[in-house]
Amino acid sequence: MLVGIDLGTTNSLIGFFGDNGPELIPNALGEYLTPSVLSVDEKGTLLVGRAARDRLVTHPHGTVAAFKRWMGTARETRIGNKNYRPEEFSALVLRSLLDDAEAHLGEKITEAIISVPAYFGDAQRKATRAAGELAGIRVERLINEPTAAALAYGLEQRMNGSTFIVLDLGGGTFDVSILEIFDGVMQVHASAGDNNLGGEDFLHLLIKTCCTDLGIDQNKIKKEELAQIESKCERAKKQLSTQQEASLEVMVNGEVKQWTIHQDRFESLAEPLIQRIRHPIERAMRDAKLLPNQLDEVILVGGSSRLSLMSKLVARMLGRLPLRHVDPDRAIAMGACVVAGMKARNVALEEIVMTDVCPYTLGVEISRQDHGKQISHGHFSPIIERNSTVPVSRSSTYSPMHEGQVKLELNVYQGESPLVANNVKLGRLEVALSPRLSKEDNSVDVRFTYDVNGVLQVEATVLATKKSYELILQENKGVLTDAEIRARLESLAEIKIHPRQDQENIAAIAKAERIYAECLGQDRDEIQHYLVQFLGEIDRQDRHTIAKHREQFNKVLADFEARLGW
Repeated sequence: MLVGIDLGTTNSLIGFFGDNGPELIPNALGEYLTPSVLSVDEKGTLLVGRAARDRLVTHPHGTVAAFKRWMGTARETRIGNKNYRPEEFSALVLRSLLDDAEAHLGEKITEAIISVPAYFGDAQRKATRAAGELAGIRVERLINEPTAAALAYGLEQRMNGSTFIVLDLGGGTFDVSILEIFDGVMQVHASAGDNNLGGEDFLHLLIKTCCTDLGIDQNKIKKEELAQIESKCERAKKQLSTQQEASLEVMVNGEVKQWTIHQDRFESLAEPLIQRIRHPIERAMRDAKLLPNQLDEVILVGGSSRLSLMSKLVARMLGRLPLRHVDPDRAIAMGACVVAGMKARNVALEEIVMTDVCPYTLGVEISRQDHGKQISHGHFSPIIERNSTVPVSRSSTYSPMHEGQVKLELNVYQGESPLVANNVKLGRLEVALSPRLSKEDNSVDVRFTYDVNGVLQVEATVLATKKSYELILQENKGVLTDAEIRARLESLAEIKIHPRQDQENIAAIAKAERIYAECLGQDRDEIQHYLVQFLGEIDRQDRHTIAKHREQFNKVLADFEARLGW
């Protein structure tokens, strides 16, 4: 069985391509969005999803979120009594999604299409594949998120020659892709983006402003109090998408503080972030050689695209209102399901041909000689230019700097700077040379091949001897080796995860604890009363009675949230 997965910074989703087109699969709580959050409870058992998200407020020390931003790095984070890499966090979210899908479909899932930001680099894409392997599946293909979103909108069914721009502002990343539809072919002309720009940055801006206005030092308050401020600022951010102002109330050091922010002030404070959104849009338009009036449609996807400042920015830059008729939170997952259907050769999708581009320039480090015969090092020599249609294969020829040189060291980089110091190193390849040959005869043909999954292969051939060398990645701490993946797979298998059938109870308890932490006075007494009653029913272990009381308990909690304006 082949599924499509949106492995998001804030939320993740899973689905498949069925008889009625792309279908998303609900989790154990009946919800399509599973928060990409993990937490370890007091017994050392792992929680994934909504229950874990609610514990960000009550148990911030044992909870982690937004780890997608760390993909491709060697960062390790400790929750419970274990250190985890980003791939492992992602693998545990994937495993939760797969368990839900297998329970829904009644069959084992072995393969998946996983969406990634178009601007994800080599290490981040390899980390995503490793996460799939750790979760026990084969990643059949990585699909760029804006391309998936375009498929979700059914753009392949539109008139020939139509050109679209997709703006994907998620929780942690921002992507731009420009696509054209012609004779059943959906071709990406240009991609750009920022892997460290998303809803989290607007949230942190609100948190910083709130704390500054209220005279709160984030470094001197309890982590639980800061988590409460973060939770309420998240709600304020959402309110500012539809309202002119947002208000919140927090308790710090036993003192209740109130704060209000107007939409105009928020947008003024966010101007540096807005400028960071503008730059990838402008770059993609330049690379595609398009003017705004040559675009037929503008599409906004990603949960953070709901920010009103995004619509205003699009209107100013591109002169039109964006399409929004597909849920921004679900569009990418639905597109991944379409790609899964294409891979499975579903008859309804046989006529669609899809192309994509390489988002970065890829090349090697070289040395140059000026007119005075002075040699300078650290220059970047592009081999595959950004926005080349993939799959693509390009080669360039390089010669050693000195006579009698016994090896040529090829350092592989991605980026757009003329100096490799400002680009990202991907790996290193050493090529043996014959000291008996001249510099010219020791020339080496270096071929880069970049495939539809964003995987780069490097081959170097000494022209005189025809001997070839393949790239072995080194010095890239963000990429797990095969041996490390096997070891971590065994380690993850030992982790105790809450049974799927208990997820509804766990989520209700975590939600009650979060609301209790954010309330005061009589409200706390009332929530505690209902929580004690519910815990008592769980102890009696009568599933029918538990389900009945859980329904009542959730209704009480929903009433509290509605009354408190949450």
